[in-house]
Amino acid sequence: MPQHRIFTTAFSSVYPLYVQKAERKNRTKDEVDQIICWLTGYNHAGLEQQLAQQSDFATFFAQAPAINPNTTLIKGTICGIRVEEIEDPLMQKIRFLDKLIDELAKGKAMEKILR
Repeated sequence: MPQHRIFTTAFSSVYPLYVQKAERKNRTKDEVDQIICWLTGYNHAGLEQQLAQQSDFATFFAQAPAINPNTTLIKGTICGIRVEEIEDPLMQKIRFLDKLIDELAKGKAMEKILR
């Protein structure tokens, strides 16, 4: 089965879209970074390095220091699909990130987003 196109998409090309989505709803780039770091275990320098290297999503998540164990608490739908039921581990991580950014854009408090 061929890989999904998002796996080979550069994380750095999607990152500005996450930031724009948040900023349109009066949230900040720092909040987006905080969510990404919470999910992946990257620190700010590590995140910046991944962006500078233009790592694809597969590499970005493969090199993540530690996926947060509380990801099991992320529930709901993204693009009509329940994130907790996605079978492909990489796709699930990408959708977890999408879900968290959506929650940020919808005005949810950071304490609730970062379970």
